[in-house]
Amino acid sequence: MNIKLKTVILECRDIPQLLSFYTGLLHWPVVFEIDTFVGIHSNQDEMGIAFQYDENYIPPTWPSKPGHQQMMAHLDFAVDDKNELKEAMEKAIKLGAKIADEQYGGEEWVTMLDPAGHPFCFVVWNH
Repeated sequence: MNIKLKTVILECRDIPQLLSFYTGLLHWPVVFEIDTFVGIHSNQDEMGIAFQYDENYIPPTWPSKPGHQQMMAHLDFAVDDKNELKEAMEKAIKLGAKIADEQYGGEEWVTMLDPAGHPFCFVVWNH
């Protein structure tokens, strides 16, 4: 099994602002873009960051404080095919994760919750 961290997705209300900051900081090119989602990717390795529009996004308080918005992000982990997707899901469940009640990505994209409730995805990544 070959599980790789592929993309960190940051929710925001202003995609151009985050895109400008991270492309300026990292010099990573835009590799995917629609109105509500833009992804950048390293030329040196297989890591990327994406920016996803959320009209209800509330910036986190740092450091965190009870009763205030906490930091939130989710991770996408790449697998090579549907067999590895199944293996990765089974392994995650054995380690304490559960499959999220709502799914949005079809048969090659599964959203799960880690033991603390943070969402992450396993994705059949063909490139």
